[in-house]
Amino acid sequence: MSRLAPYATSRTADRRTPLRRAFSALRPPAADRGSALHAGAWWLWALGLAVAASRTTNPLLLGLLVGVAGYVVAARRTDAPWARSYGAFVRLGLAVIAVRLLFSVLLGSPIPGAHTLLTLPDVPLPDWVRGIRLGGRVTAEQLVFALYDGAKLAALLICVGAANALANPARLLKSLPGALYEAGVAVVVAMTFAPNMVADVMRLRTARRLRGRPAGGVRAVLQIGLPVLEGALERSVAVAASMDARGYGRTAQVPPVARHTTTTLTLGGLLGVCAGSYGLLAARGAGYGLPLLGAGAVAALAGLWLGGRRSVRTRYRPDRWGARAWLVAGSGAAVAALMIRAGGADPEALHPGVVPLVAPALPLWPAAGALIGLLPAFVAPVPRHASGAPEQDSRAAAPALKETAP
Repeated sequence: MSRLAPYATSRTADRRTPLRRAFSALRPPAADRGSALHAGAWWLWALGLAVAASRTTNPLLLGLLVGVAGYVVAARRTDAPWARSYGAFVRLGLAVIAVRLLFSVLLGSPIPGAHTLLTLPDVPLPDWVRGIRLGGRVTAEQLVFALYDGAKLAALLICVGAANALANPARLLKSLPGALYEAGVAVVVAMTFAPNMVADVMRLRTARRLRGRPAGGVRAVLQIGLPVLEGALERSVAVAASMDARGYGRTAQVPPVARHTTTTLTLGGLLGVCAGSYGLLAARGAGYGLPLLGAGAVAALAGLWLGGRRSVRTRYRPDRWGARAWLVAGSGAAVAALMIRAGGADPEALHPGVVPLVAPALPLWPAAGALIGLLPAFVAPVPRHASGAPEQDSRAAAPALKETAP
């Protein structure tokens, strides 16, 4: 039996070679320091979904885009504190819809309607606020229009929340150009402070409940506040010490000509990016928006590259932009491009009418294009907790918080 075992093993391995090796090569690897997806790819993917959401008011398409973003977040987010921000963006989107409906009811709408739902008392206003009214007739048409408008803004916020939940802000900071390093540090610290504070509050409330103490009320909030502020201060001191030890803030001498050229290219490029983005988001500006956006991006990148010569710093283990990053970013760009193309070919399907009221229909080609955004859920590296490998809790490295006695 021992002589036949190697022969049987080799035959089994040879039998599985044709298909299984090809499948294992396509299978996404477990995410670690070397194979983690570039943070910029997640942002480009999410911005592509946001551009697609900005081109339509069809609630079915908007719901499909939100579902695509939610599925990818559920499949590929980690256990880091910033990965829990997606739920907050969803609640913020629902709040935006509620506020938009409330404003439509209280302030009225220019949308004409024949289906009156209720009539509020009309509050007289002075002449200098002519054009604004309080109260009056509330129609079904204006509420549906407000619902569509609020759903579009909510979808934009949720797409941005998906990028916040998937992209590691620290790794994104490593990929920023040298000219934006100082501003990037401030942004990353601001983005990571709130999730860490929320995690501290949840941990302290759990500790109070385990000790039989109340976790709600004004008294509990006052007693939890001091340990939370103490932990935030300790983290701030630790970050400042680490930045000082790494020589943060050192600059090199740059000739005046290079400095002026950098300023001109950066400002001109950013203005071109803003104008091109407005053209893409506008109803009829897709023709000039894309070329202007591309030219502005090239000029801005050239200015940032020249400005980075002033920043003296090195990168430890820089993130690589590999094939999977191209697939993730390209899927978001494909969703945006197909939605823009569908808006030019069939604008009625992407913007259902409200006067008269009609039920929105799901257009097949834009819906199929939105499903391309699911590609990151199958090609992006799998987080360690999802792949079965042990994951080190990032909160274990944070300083322990002490609770004050009541």
